[in-house]
Amino acid sequence: MTDTTWHRAFPVDELADGTMRAVVIGAREILILKTRAGCFALDNTCTHAEARMVEGRLRGTRLVCPLHGACYDVRDGKVLGGPATLPIASHALRVVGRHFEVGLES
Repeated sequence: MTDTTWHRAFPVDELADGTMRAVVIGAREILILKTRAGCFALDNTCTHAEARMVEGRLRGTRLVCPLHGACYDVRDGKVLGGPATLPIASHALRVVGRHFEVGLES
C-alpha cells in the first residue's frame, strides 16, 4: 500500500495562467503548470532525452520538450507526440490556503 505525502510548493498567486514553474521536493524536481483546464504537477524530466521540461513550451494542455519536440498532455503525462514513448509521471496537486501542495507517493 502506498501513502501520499503532501509537500508545500509555493503560493498560487506566483503562477500566472499559461505558465509553469519547477520546484525541488526532496530528490525530485516537479513541474507545476497552470492552464485554462486547471493546475497540474508532473516530473520535470522528459522521458525521451531527460531534458528539463520547464525549458519547453506550454500550449494549452500540451507540453513540448525543448530538445526534440516530444509532446505530453499536462493533465496526465501521456505522450501526445514522439519521439517520446513513455509518459511523464504525474502527481496529485491541491491548493491549501494560498499555496500549492504536491502529493508524492511513498
